[in-house]
Amino acid sequence: MSKQLVIVESPAKAKTISRFLGENYTVRASMGHVADLPEHDLGVDVENKYQPSYLISEGKKKVVDELKKLAKESEKVWIATDEDREGEAIGWHIMNALKLKDSQYDRIVFHEITQTAINKAIETPRKINQFLVDAQQARRVIDRLVGYKLSPLLWRKVQKGLSAGRVQSVAVRILVDREEEIRAFKIEENWRLKGVGQPEKGRSFNMILEKIAGKKVNWTNKDHVIAALEKGLGEINTTETKTKKDWIELLIEKTPLPTLTVLSVAKKTTKKSPVPPFTTSTLQQEGHRKFGYAVDHTMRLAQQLYEGVDLKRGRVALITYMRTDSVNLSEEALSQIKSYVGTAYGKDYCVEGYRRYKTNSKGAQEAHEAIRPVDITITPDSLQGELPDQLLRLYTLIWKRTVATQMADVILENTDVKLELPSAHFLFGAKGQVIRFDGFMKLYTEDSDEEDDEEGEAILPAMEEGDSISLLALKAQQLFTKPPSRYTEATLVKKMESEGIGRPSTYAPTIKVITDRGYLKKEKKFLVPTDIAFVVTNFLKEHFADVVDYKFTARIEERFDEVSEGKEEWTLVVDDFYLPFIERIDHTAKTARKYAEETSEICPDCGKPLVIRMSKYGKFMSCSGFPECRYTKNMDGDAPREKPELELLDELCPDCGKPLAKRTGRFGPFTACSDYPACKYIQRKSVIVKEKGCPDCGGNIVEKRSKRGKVFFGCDQYPKCKYAVWNKEDIKD
Repeated sequence: MSKQLVIVESPAKAKTISRFLGENYTVRASMGHVADLPEHDLGVDVENKYQPSYLISEGKKKVVDELKKLAKESEKVWIATDEDREGEAIGWHIMNALKLKDSQYDRIVFHEITQTAINKAIETPRKINQFLVDAQQARRVIDRLVGYKLSPLLWRKVQKGLSAGRVQSVAVRILVDREEEIRAFKIEENWRLKGVGQPEKGRSFNMILEKIAGKKVNWTNKDHVIAALEKGLGEINTTETKTKKDWIELLIEKTPLPTLTVLSVAKKTTKKSPVPPFTTSTLQQEGHRKFGYAVDHTMRLAQQLYEGVDLKRGRVALITYMRTDSVNLSEEALSQIKSYVGTAYGKDYCVEGYRRYKTNSKGAQEAHEAIRPVDITITPDSLQGELPDQLLRLYTLIWKRTVATQMADVILENTDVKLELPSAHFLFGAKGQVIRFDGFMKLYTEDSDEEDDEEGEAILPAMEEGDSISLLALKAQQLFTKPPSRYTEATLVKKMESEGIGRPSTYAPTIKVITDRGYLKKEKKFLVPTDIAFVVTNFLKEHFADVVDYKFTARIEERFDEVSEGKEEWTLVVDDFYLPFIERIDHTAKTARKYAEETSEICPDCGKPLVIRMSKYGKFMSCSGFPECRYTKNMDGDAPREKPELELLDELCPDCGKPLAKRTGRFGPFTACSDYPACKYIQRKSVIVKEKGCPDCGGNIVEKRSKRGKVFFGCDQYPKCKYAVWNKEDIKD
């Protein structure tokens, strides 16, 4: 058989695929994109139907040269990049970089890396789908136009070094809008009366006062509570304590406490079905909820599980493709899962037939599959001691959720008891729940974004209408209404998906970008917008309302989908966006004033009003007479603002020998000489020698230099990850 070349994106994927192909196949990795728009130029010809100028990426020339050489030596080239739009675009760039004719290559896609899937792909090849490429190209071009046209405007009108993006600016607006809701929220005090009752035979239980003389309880302060209780119960004493939240609790003391009568006991049996299998979004959310993983970390782990890991049985790909918005499961998977459930748990736990799901995600591609284990019989227990802890945790999560989808419903019995204190016309309520059959919950339950209810799920004692219930205690509790919660990474992804903003491949990079650009900070697990996020968002809402409008952004995503289906011409989509956008850019550049927030303070040097402005270090005050008057002070006092200390690195500048330092610019974080502006050395992007090759965290292995100038190889996630070796050949697989 003739020599054949198979091209994938990553070395890990190449290594796994090689197991399933014969000796006539050579499998090589493109190391991601081989071509992209130029780094420091627009790279889009707006006068010529937005034609992009793609260049071979820095550090990829050797890769492309090797692929060209191998392609010439091969009878056939198989482009086996990922099956999504980005994978299609990478394949298209490879085809062009290698100058392949249609007769020289075939495009194959598979949702899982197994012998069956690869054989099926080779039996049913196709050519590059230009519609998918055009959809990705439309996204890339619009994003480039927004970034290169809007960011410089922000420099002039707000602050140097700012950036804007079609998706990132909307994500920032989501955070800002929520923070404004929180700030505008008026906290209100209210009180509830909690009782502890006990039947003649049975355990004690909690109940809440719901009505007095047929009217709902509405107490807004302690005096209301005491007045209502004294009216209904007569003279009482109270003992006041503080809760953990520094709220008040009043223990109501009266001897003896009256007896209650059970008015009604309502029981209702309900069923609860399992949630769908994982999509990209729901996996990111659950990984964050259960393990606290950042969404980009979850995706790096999932990528490793998809591309393959080394086990005692050999190299195995454990899950299907991890960028998907579909909840479909294949017929083969459904059959395998059902068989496993019947064997492992018994027929009572099997669902009748198959349980199928339909996605509610906007623009979901139903032809794809959900994220699932490639082989259900590879149980998490069988991988103990073979997978690193974090990979095993994520695989276990995916495995359990997938199996649970084909397990029987949970059967619940809900009980609602009403109790009366006749002498006071008090009506109490008690609610409880009993699990009559655990069904899928024997294996898996989904976590919630909401805070746990303090009361939890109550199991009530047996009671019947007319029973007398002893009142053991009464306690009045102070409560306060809560503002909406800030977003976490999980809830931000959920919000973006629900609004149709972005697609599965964009959630993690978007959060990383707005974090790196200083638009948010993390407080525990919550995302808090910074001052500059408010300033930029308000500026964009005033001058570019459509760019940061949720529905407008979602509609563009829908049009990308239409391009991918061949229903839209990609240049028309760009045209419809760009023409009004650039007109607004020009108008705003001429008419908008530079950001300055007026204050009542007067400049001590010239007597003009002081205004609040923004710098890369935050808000500060300066004279409105600038540049004639250069008086400044920080927001907390009269001392001039100082630049924060640089974060020095363990590497030395090759030009002057002083330490390199981390800085932030228009394109995000970069490394430059700490002696700037005396030395203007800027470190070029590190040359990636092994993509996703770090054995400790899954980051890229890049070429670095020590303080003495010696070359070594380390993880690009430093200082979070300190993996490093002196010799390239020592990099672990």
